[in-house]
Amino acid sequence: MGKFIVFEGIDGSGKTTQAKKLYEYLENKGLKTVLTKEPGGTDIGKEIRKILLSKDYNIPPIAELLLYEADRNIHTSTFVKPKLHNGYFVISDRYIYSTLAYQSFGRGIDRNIVDYLNSLATEDLKPDIVFLLDIPVEEGLNRIGKIRDKDRIEKEDINFHLKLREGFLKLAEENRDIFCVIDGTDNINSIFDKILNILKERKLIQL
Repeated sequence: MGKFIVFEGIDGSGKTTQAKKLYEYLENKGLKTVLTKEPGGTDIGKEIRKILLSKDYNIPPIAELLLYEADRNIHTSTFVKPKLHNGYFVISDRYIYSTLAYQSFGRGIDRNIVDYLNSLATEDLKPDIVFLLDIPVEEGLNRIGKIRDKDRIEKEDINFHLKLREGFLKLAEENRDIFCVIDGTDNINSIFDKILNILKERKLIQL
């Protein structure tokens, strides 16, 4: 059985950069490793992602939630689980905790509903570890604005993004056995060194 490593954080937190660095590091060490993301980790998921992030659509919160869960079920059942069963390190940019943060804390959908759908979509697959890169909301949005046009969700008002950060930190507190909160304002290499040290300390990698 492989290891399931998840990166979470608000938009602009640097999680995608760190997930890619870890993928490249493990692959260079000769370990079976894949890098994936939600939404969009499969061919069908890529089409769902286009809909979810498009500025051309006004998607009601429940429909948005169901699209994320559809993507997740396809992703988990056809990609993540088969790779784990074949001994891969599966590194995912976002997972169920993003849906809790965005759709429950952000949109206000009843958490019991989101928890149930997450469980249904994944058949209760939990990651071995979750790295939460935490940064102030203003810094995250500023980073995004410097590199690209904001998508439909990134364009939400500041209060929405503040709720997301609060939600992620609450989830980290509730799941201290697997969550590691890392200061995302540190420099990229220092953050990556912390990630490697944590993985080694927890014996998730032995290099």
